[in-house]
Amino acid sequence: MYTSVQFIHSWWAYLTLFIVLIATLNALAGFFGNKDYQPKDFRLSLFALIVTHIQFLIGLLLFFVSPSGMKSISNNGMGEVMKDSNLRLYAVEHPMVMILAVVFITIGYSKHKRKLVSKPKFKVLTIFYTIALVLMLSRIPWQQWFS
Repeated sequence: MYTSVQFIHSWWAYLTLFIVLIATLNALAGFFGNKDYQPKDFRLSLFALIVTHIQFLIGLLLFFVSPSGMKSISNNGMGEVMKDSNLRLYAVEHPMVMILAVVFITIGYSKHKRKLVSKPKFKVLTIFYTIALVLMLSRIPWQQWFS
């Protein structure tokens, strides 16, 4: 089960990163280009929200079945996990930062729906989706992606 969940989580991450990047660039283009908010903009921001929540659920499952997640903390103790940078990345940093990224995307999506004019909609999406994208990029285990 672990290898299947890890495979799905790894490949879904490519889709998630791509969609969040596109949604962020779209929000930036809309904000700085003074564009009108269109249904495609709504769908793109919604799709980014959906894929990140699906990735979060897959990651949550992986955290509990992976030897690098909860099992690592219970087997080694939190003190040992925090001393080892590789264990800390997989058991603490990656999960926590990705949760924050999902929270920022969720807040940005929810706040942008309350705005009535295009510029404020794009501004909210730009701020929250950019923060989420930077957080995601900061804690992706790149060495595992490129090996």
